[in-house]
Formats: sequence, structure tokens, C-alpha cells
Amino acid sequence: MILTATFLSAFLGAGLILLLPERRASLAKWIALLAVLAGLGGAKFAFLSFDHSPAAPDYQFLTWLPWIPQLGISFFTGADGISVVLLLLTGIIAVTGVLFSWNVTHRPRAFFAFYLIIIGGVYGVFQSFDLFLLFVFYEIVIIPKYFLIAAWGSTNREYGAMKLTMYSVAGSALVLLALIATYAVSGAQTFDLFVLSRGGFSSGFQAWAFPVMFIGFAVLAGLWPLHTWAPTGHVAAPTAVSMLLAGVVMKLGSYSALRVAMTLFPEGLGQWRTSFAILATAGIVLGALVALAQKDLKFTVGYSSIAHMGFVLLGLMTLNRAGMGGAVLQMFSHGIIGGLLFAVVGRMIYDRTHTRDIADLGKMDLLKALPFATLTFTIASVASMGLPGFSGFIAELTILKGSWIAFPWLLVPAGVGIVITVAFTLRALQRAFYPSGEPMPQSFDPITFPEKLGAVLLMAVTVCLGVFPSMLLNPILRSFQAPLMHHLVQEVTTK
Repeated sequence: MILTATFLSAFLGAGLILLLPERRASLAKWIALLAVLAGLGGAKFAFLSFDHSPAAPDYQFLTWLPWIPQLGISFFTGADGISVVLLLLTGIIAVTGVLFSWNVTHRPRAFFAFYLIIIGGVYGVFQSFDLFLLFVFYEIVIIPKYFLIAAWGSTNREYGAMKLTMYSVAGSALVLLALIATYAVSGAQTFDLFVLSRGGFSSGFQAWAFPVMFIGFAVLAGLWPLHTWAPTGHVAAPTAVSMLLAGVVMKLGSYSALRVAMTLFPEGLGQWRTSFAILATAGIVLGALVALAQKDLKFTVGYSSIAHMGFVLLGLMTLNRAGMGGAVLQMFSHGIIGGLLFAVVGRMIYDRTHTRDIADLGKMDLLKALPFATLTFTIASVASMGLPGFSGFIAELTILKGSWIAFPWLLVPAGVGIVITVAFTLRALQRAFYPSGEPMPQSFDPITFPEKLGAVLLMAVTVCLGVFPSMLLNPILRSFQAPLMHHLVQEVTTK
């Protein structure tokens, strides 16, 4: 039941916070911190305890309980190597998000309760093997996002919250349609993923069910051209919610597309993979180009997320161990780096300077006024560019290797996207933090201990993964040999 404890700790924490009397509202952040630390502890235990030996079961920590037996719905959870990696990511982002929200004083009970509900839903998705249960957890994440952005956000917060919610609901509607059709056509009277994956669906059914379900999930992953909710939502959201959106919520879409759509409909995947690979590459190039044109630092980071998630979707479409393993590693890497970038821009910079305009920031001498923020953004930028020694390097390298095998003709535009990513990252870094002119000295509140602690944790993770990527690659690659996904891998040898 260790996996169940991850989301139960979040939901119980939210319940306790809502029961707090108004005069004790300041305790909400402490309860939230304890809840996310408990979740991180469970995720870390699952990651470290996962047995990688050849004789070990492919799926571990399994829990099965009947829920709605009349419809074949059960409480069925567990984990493979991919799940434990993403559960660990969720725990890290959840803890650092609370640390960067330590200053929240406006209705803290509601803020941290909504925050923990999102965390609980994310934990649930990453461990569900019953598709109805997975969909329930997936939906739990949607509504709290709206209220957190609309009530605690900044720029165009109501518009950003509504746009994000509408895109999410539209994607969920497509997923629900495909799930109901799958349940009915299979005749198995169950939502068990293991049973449905052996359903033998006809080619005609897969030809339409796969794109409907894949697009429904991939909307949340920022699939171009259905990505426009992401930059708007990121910019409008408060810091911790931006960290959640980039760190784990976008990964719900890519993970579910892999775990469900690609697993259930391999023939449909074969028919559509080239089209989705092209869209993913378009997201890489166009996301980077739009980021290059931005004057708002947070919009730059927001469009950067679209480009990096394009690599995730491209890697999934390669259908080989290198590309798909790199895609999952990129989910983890971008979750850490994207979360760190949004933490610096949103909390360390914007909450103190009250501007995100790159030109205005360049006049404030941030290098002297906020040296820790400058150092942190510099390290995060270098990691985002994919330089060796950071997690982004090995993730993108393995995706490009897989792409060379599957889609060599897409390497050129993907490479162009990498070059543009370096360009817009260096442009933003130089103009905002290292301007060539004479800045005007400014004085701001110092960076707090919780903020420094959260930033150091995220920086340490991306460096550690960059130096020792096999810690995550081994369990990830092992999962593609397991029954649910081994049939997806189409290894091709090249001269």
C-alpha cells in the first residue's frame, strides 16, 4: 500500500487544512509541507525498493480491490520503472512548490488545499492500472487548477484559468469517448489495462480510436497546435502552480498517451505515428521561435516548455528503446528544470521586482541586487540548453539517437529547434541578468531560506541526473521489455 499512501497523504492533508479554524490558517503551509514530505517519502521508498533484477516482477507494489464490480471497475494500482520515476518527480516538485509558496498569506487554507488535491490526483494517475480509476484521478487535477490561477494568479488570470480549463475538459471529453468505445468493443466488461491490452481490436477501430485518445491526452502535453493554453496558463498562474503545470501536469498527458493510447492501439499507432512525429517536431521549432520573440521572461519560459515537450512526443513516436527511454527521461528532466525556471522567474524575480519585462529587468542590476536568483537562473538556463553535465543533455541525446533510427529526415528541423533554444535562452539570460549597459542599482527583499532550499534541491537533482543518468534510465528501459509495452518497441539496426 506504499503507493496508495502517496496520494492519500495529499488528500488527507487537504482535508485537515480545510478543517482548520480561521485563526489557525497559518498552519496550512506546515500541514501541506508535512503532507508532501510524506508523499515524497513514499515515492522515494518505491523508487529505491523497486527490484530491477531479471527475475523480479515487471509490475510491483500491486494493490487490487473491487470498486464497482457490476461495471468491471476496480481499485488497481501498481508501478513499473516508468511509474516510479514519475512518482519521484511528483514528490520533488510537490515539496519545492510548497517551499516557494511559503509567503502565501491570501486565503492560505484554500490555496494549499487545492494544491494538495492536484498533487493527489497526479500521484493517482501515475500508478493506476484500471483505466476508469486513471481517468478519475486525471479529472481530479482539472478543477483545482482553475481556482488556483483565477484566485491567486497574476497577468490575465481569469482568461488564463478559463483557457487552460477548457482545453483540459475538451481533451478529457475525447479521452472519455475513446474509453467508452474501447470498453464496449472489447466485450471484456472491464477497465483493467492488462486485460484490454490483449483485446485484439480491429484495425478499423484502432484507426480512429488511437488518434482520438492520443490527442485527448496530448492536449495536456502541449501537442502543437493545441498548445496555446500552456504559455497563457503558465504566465497567469502563481509560482507553485506554474511549477506544477510544467513539472508534472504536462507529464500526465504524455504519460497517459504512452500508457493507455499507445499500449491499447498499436496498429493505430503505426498508422498515425509519422503524423504525430511531424507535429511534435513542429512544436519544437515553432515553440522555440516564439520564445525567441518574447519580451516577457515568463512567456519565454512558457514557450520553452512547449519546445521541450515536443522532444518528449517525438521520442515516443520513434518506437525504439533509445527514443522512448529518452522521452520518459525528458519528462523527468524538463519537470525539474522547468519547475526551477518558473520558480526563479515567478517567486524570486517577479514577486520582488513586479515586472517580467526583459528590458526592464536588465536595468535593475539583478546580478548585484539578487545574486542567488541570478546564479540559479543561469544554472537552470544552462541545463535547459542541454549542456553536458545536466539532465537535459542525456535526455535529448537519446531522443535524437532514436529519431535518427526512426525519422532521420526530422533530425534537421529538430536540430534547428535546439539551436534556436540556445539562442533564446542566452538572449533572455544576457538581457535580463547580464546587460551590457549601465544598470541602475536596486534594492529588493533578500531570497528567503525556503526559496534557497527549494532551488538547491532542484539544481542538485538535475546535476545528479546529468552525471548519473543510469539511475533513471535502467528502470525506464526495463519497462519497455514488460508485457504492456514490449510490443511497442520496434528495434531497427542501421549501418
